[in-house]
Amino acid sequence: MAIQKELLPKPVYLDKVQLADGFWGERQAVNRSRTIPAIYEQLQNTGRIDAWRMDPDRERPKPRSVIYMFWDSDTSKWLEAVGYSLHTHPDPALEQQADDLIDLMARAQQPDGYLNTYFGNLEPENRWRNLRDWHEMYNAGHLIEGAIAYYRATGKRTVLDVLARFADHIAARFGPNEGQQRGYPGHPELELALVRLYQETGDERYLALSKYFLDERGQEPHYFDLEAQARGEDPAGFWAQTYRYCQAHVPIREQTEATGHAVRACYLYAAIADVARETQDQELADLSRRLWDDLTRHQMYITGGLGPARSNEGFTFAYDLPNETAYAETCAGIALAFWAHRMFHLDPDRRYIDVMERALYNNVLAGVSFEGDQFFYANPLTAYPHVNPHEPLKGIHEAPHYRREEWFFCPCCPPNLARVVASIGGYFYSTTPDRLYVHLYNPNTARFELGGQAVEIEQQTEYPWDGTVQIAVRTENPAQFALALCVPGWCRSYTLVVNDEPQTLSPTNGYLLIERIWHEGDTVTLVLDMPVERMIAHPDIREDAGRIALQRGPVVYCLEEVDNGARLANVAIPGDAALQASFDPDLFGGVSVISGEAVRLEPDAWPGEMYQPRAVVASTPSQFRFKAIPYALWANREPGEMRVWIREI
Repeated sequence: MAIQKELLPKPVYLDKVQLADGFWGERQAVNRSRTIPAIYEQLQNTGRIDAWRMDPDRERPKPRSVIYMFWDSDTSKWLEAVGYSLHTHPDPALEQQADDLIDLMARAQQPDGYLNTYFGNLEPENRWRNLRDWHEMYNAGHLIEGAIAYYRATGKRTVLDVLARFADHIAARFGPNEGQQRGYPGHPELELALVRLYQETGDERYLALSKYFLDERGQEPHYFDLEAQARGEDPAGFWAQTYRYCQAHVPIREQTEATGHAVRACYLYAAIADVARETQDQELADLSRRLWDDLTRHQMYITGGLGPARSNEGFTFAYDLPNETAYAETCAGIALAFWAHRMFHLDPDRRYIDVMERALYNNVLAGVSFEGDQFFYANPLTAYPHVNPHEPLKGIHEAPHYRREEWFFCPCCPPNLARVVASIGGYFYSTTPDRLYVHLYNPNTARFELGGQAVEIEQQTEYPWDGTVQIAVRTENPAQFALALCVPGWCRSYTLVVNDEPQTLSPTNGYLLIERIWHEGDTVTLVLDMPVERMIAHPDIREDAGRIALQRGPVVYCLEEVDNGARLANVAIPGDAALQASFDPDLFGGVSVISGEAVRLEPDAWPGEMYQPRAVVASTPSQFRFKAIPYALWANREPGEMRVWIREI
């Protein structure tokens, strides 16, 4: 069926949604008070703010590091987070900080529109000479997204005009026409930013450039080979050894599986979905579904994490999902949520929202501490207190704990996480002229134009700890539209009541469609059954054989040593053990925990040598009551072991 853009739902921008308290309201409050200020402090302390002063006498980083080459993306993601936060919570002091940064950015722009603190100041002779590795286009994409968010929040055009000029510079230099370079981003991101710039300005050149970047990717002769040769380098010396790393191994329309660096992949796939929708390109839409099916059926952790390998920060092969060495970068979970959200607006089906919700509640939120000022880059599903597989051991007395850090040498994840939490309201709803989709549940008030009338929706719920959602409709005049409520894939039974009258609707593409003329004061109550589930993995995921993971609603749980003692690998849950969920008001401000009977399967004593005959070692399984907490909240208390997948007997 051909794409008909005018019939597809549109996302509701976050300025229409005011989160109250509840789960996401609390996380946004921490984001405003702790995360955004903490990131700005790090931007200052590490020289990222001063870099915009373009001082030619400042020390040139030695040796040259690609990290310095994408400093601009760190500040621009912070600016984007600020823009989203100001939409719903005006803050004059924060706005002034952003304005001061924007003033530096405007003065840093080159006469031809080029904008980059590294190459614009330190190596102007090397501008645009290595698109494969040097992140100029990646920086540009994040700068554009930050500019749009800030402009939409404040109405101040300075930063949008600066970045439109930069986009014009890129459009003039790159493309299929005579005199242009046939390049494209080594690290995708600019592609999806250009679609957003097109949507904001209506300038079709930006959409055309994004589509060009997609279609040129992987074409022969290979641009990355040509630019390497122009630099006097042998293309065979590419450190990653394959262009699968950056999804440029074959032309994009010929690709069949998610591959390479996970963040690059999902940013690219998000752009493919955007361009498919905007240009009504059925082939790109089919490609999007093909890549989606491969990734979600073969290469995704139960937490919504992506990428088992540190070597490429990405994918290896189907069902290769080790737990202790899982990379599952925070940015990759964020990119997956971006892609999932876009896929729904290309192909309205709950299955995309299921993955978005899984990533947001688990992998993404694990990336930030409960207090909001420390971060994870990688998010394993098993951890030991003195072993971090992603850090070298410095010596027996300096072995690192697997703890969150205030900052990283490559700090892409903290500001990325800040912009997601600040913008979460934009993921709750989508609309057509006569339908309102409700994807996520949290106390909030939202405003829409539906059925030709102004409509306000108010949600009340304790989600994700409780499955009851109450929705009140407010409209001055009667309004006819369909309220489409998501029944998540984890929910196997539910009840629906409208104005005290039970309903017997079945989901359509995962949504309950309540079609009626709505009046002031109409109410809807949706109760999603939320039992504790024992989840099992596909039999080809060898690391999880014979194990279960605990999930309740969208939340994946884990065991921590602080609650259950050490040697969690020896803990097993009997197959007939009753599992209970209860609300603990004293833990992390109030969360649901899971408890039940478990046994510890280990010898009573060990007689000396490392390996012993089973027959000579006495073992008496010891019973105890385990406690599991939400995975996203691990590593916020005493250091210790953690495990998601648990033995079952």
